[in-house]
Amino acid sequence: MRLRIDLAYDGTDFFGWARQPDRRTVQGELEHALALVLHLHKWPEILAQLRVTVAGRTDTGVHAQHQVCHVDIPDTIVQSCVGHMSYEAPVALERRLRHVVPEDIVIHRVSQAPEGFDARFSACERTYVYRVCDRGVAADPRMRHAVLQLDYELDVQAMNEAATYIAGLRDFGSFATPNPGGTTIREVKYASWQRVHTSALLPKPTSVHAGNIASNVTGFQPRFETPHMESGLLCFTIVADAFAHNMVRSLVQATLAIGRGRRDVAWFIDKLEHPRREGDTGPAPARGLTLEYVSYPADDELATRAQAIRAKRTLPEVESD
Repeated sequence: MRLRIDLAYDGTDFFGWARQPDRRTVQGELEHALALVLHLHKWPEILAQLRVTVAGRTDTGVHAQHQVCHVDIPDTIVQSCVGHMSYEAPVALERRLRHVVPEDIVIHRVSQAPEGFDARFSACERTYVYRVCDRGVAADPRMRHAVLQLDYELDVQAMNEAATYIAGLRDFGSFATPNPGGTTIREVKYASWQRVHTSALLPKPTSVHAGNIASNVTGFQPRFETPHMESGLLCFTIVADAFAHNMVRSLVQATLAIGRGRRDVAWFIDKLEHPRREGDTGPAPARGLTLEYVSYPADDELATRAQAIRAKRTLPEVESD
């Protein structure tokens, strides 16, 4: 049975996703939990072949709000985890995993994957968000592991002027490193910096909604505006079919240099047109980055998508005069 696992994790204490000898990784913890719940010590040959395939490998310190992976396990072993529970086997496995994984991993869902599903190659879009607290404002301490703190104010307009040139199919060699035999050609569908508006869960009495809230309890008048945790943060959202290694954080670092006034948009355009790595296109700190969502096509298109994405990408040739 091919199982799809949807999960989230705080990447602070992980050396990235991929399993590494003698290092704590998300893949290592998840595979350990699967082996424990499914009692794979009884089947050494199955345990030796246990490998989880992920939609996108995150680096050391990078977080995921919605990550997707798949794993192939014999149906009889999956069924064995039902025990006394009155659930389908994948749901029973989901519930058991939630009690075994460490606190910095959350299992959203375990389901039987449809025919042709591949967590990595079937994905059609991945969405990342990089969060920054600038202007010298103290970040909410509860988000300290997920936000980059800066003591200066950024020029959001200049950063977005640069971001308008990111979308499209292009070689991001100035902002990424290819895997062996791979390429840095990617198709970005959306990229933008936005300031999160200051908003509240509980409005002040002067709000037009205050009357509705006050009516819940006779005589109650709110005295404090309870803010959303992200209020005031500066967020870079980028959507692409796939990303090369360090690509998002390097684009962030480059646009931060523009926002600080150290570089200009013309420099950024030149880096896109002439791929080459240098100091200001290295990666921004990992803690500000979160994989927010992975999307997939309809079930009947999964296998076709997986086959197409495996092909090495090239840029269309430009005809010369």
